[in-house]
Amino acid sequence: MNTGISIRSGKLLTIVALMLLAAQVQAISTAALQQGIPSLAPMLEQVTPAVVSISVSKAMPTAGRYFFNGKELPEGARRFFGEVPDLTNEVPQWSYATGAGSGVIVDAAEGLIITNHHVVADASQITVWLNDDRSLRAKLLGSDPGTDVALLQVEAEDLVEIDFADVSTVAVGDYVVAIGNPFGIGQTVTSGIVSALGRAGINNNNYEDFIQTDAAINQGNSGGALVDMEGSLIGINTAIISGSGGSNGIGFAVPTDMVATVMEHLRRDGEVRRGLLGVTIADATPDIVAALDVQVDYGAVVTSVIPDSAADKAGVLVSDVIVEIDGEEVHGSRQLRNRVGLMLQEQEVELALYRNGKRETLLARIGGSSGQALVAVSPDAVNKEFRGAMLETIRSDYPVIKQGVEVVSLSQSGGSWAAGLREGDVIVEVNRKQIADLEAFNAATSANAEGSTGSITALTIIREGRKMLLFLP
Repeated sequence: MNTGISIRSGKLLTIVALMLLAAQVQAISTAALQQGIPSLAPMLEQVTPAVVSISVSKAMPTAGRYFFNGKELPEGARRFFGEVPDLTNEVPQWSYATGAGSGVIVDAAEGLIITNHHVVADASQITVWLNDDRSLRAKLLGSDPGTDVALLQVEAEDLVEIDFADVSTVAVGDYVVAIGNPFGIGQTVTSGIVSALGRAGINNNNYEDFIQTDAAINQGNSGGALVDMEGSLIGINTAIISGSGGSNGIGFAVPTDMVATVMEHLRRDGEVRRGLLGVTIADATPDIVAALDVQVDYGAVVTSVIPDSAADKAGVLVSDVIVEIDGEEVHGSRQLRNRVGLMLQEQEVELALYRNGKRETLLARIGGSSGQALVAVSPDAVNKEFRGAMLETIRSDYPVIKQGVEVVSLSQSGGSWAAGLREGDVIVEVNRKQIADLEAFNAATSANAEGSTGSITALTIIREGRKMLLFLP
């Protein structure tokens, strides 16, 4: 009898414990609901109306033929019909291709929309679909293939715009959200983090300073928004690296500081009229600055100066290391190229540079050109070896140049060709020290190889009357 009472008491205690546990879980759940589970929904509710879908149609000429060619008729038929002219001349016809992308409303009052150049390039008709399912015909105000940015305009009421973030505060690891129209299926939101800043080299002909993100970006996201957790725009999605065409966690966005500058150019002129400084440059790598004996570990090394250019008029010289432009540090050749390329023509800028170990400041007035602002020499183009070149001391009757070593021949399969030397070049300096003849050249290059100044040898050459700088390991 006591045993039965004990069992019943044990069951009762278990039931009471379970009831207490359930009450505690319910209390915790209620508290969680009251506090709110973290969600992006409130922010997206404000931002997504500013992101639009874009559809384009492009007229593409094709060649059509008449189906009837009398000359291809059988002999008997030709006798029956008589002489029939050849009607197979090409007849112009048109077909239409369609595409989809995304865009961002940046000025609701003016109806201005930012998208990618490659989304609307050569479009014969551009249609914008708003978040509320309205469709609008869009006008292309201007486009810049160099930055892959285009500016559209629509006429509509009750548009919602998105604010620009201060992109200088963006850091690797920040959470971001990508909004766009992938594969044309409709507005889609994905999230991730900022994976890297200042990415370049995706397309070497372009002006690049990309924000890299692992937020899923697919075809059709081009021109869409990359926003921070406050819903402010930090970039315009533009490219992915993918073998399949789908997202693999490597996407790129044009930062809003570059977008804002390009937008003003397009709004005013319909194009970006790029500034021209008139130099070719290379990154100031540790080996290169050691060869130049410059006490600085960043900047852009001037490898040649275009005669009568803005740089030439300002007094920029070959082997100068440009470290600042208008008070902002220049960390490499691409950064300088981007800055100058987006400056206004005739704008006066201050260049800080190192020359012969001393810091100097020059004033330059940016020139204009339909071409590129700078021809940046990639570090990959730095010479790999110094072989295959036949050198001779220049003749005493050599025009203008009185001392140096001439490249009389070289093999195109040799390292010196890849390094940039060409037949007829005259080498006048090794590591900024003048050389008189082949013996001095050999001594200088041997001393550099045995010394501790670094593995790069800087050669100053004269080519067709123009001074240039090459770097040889």
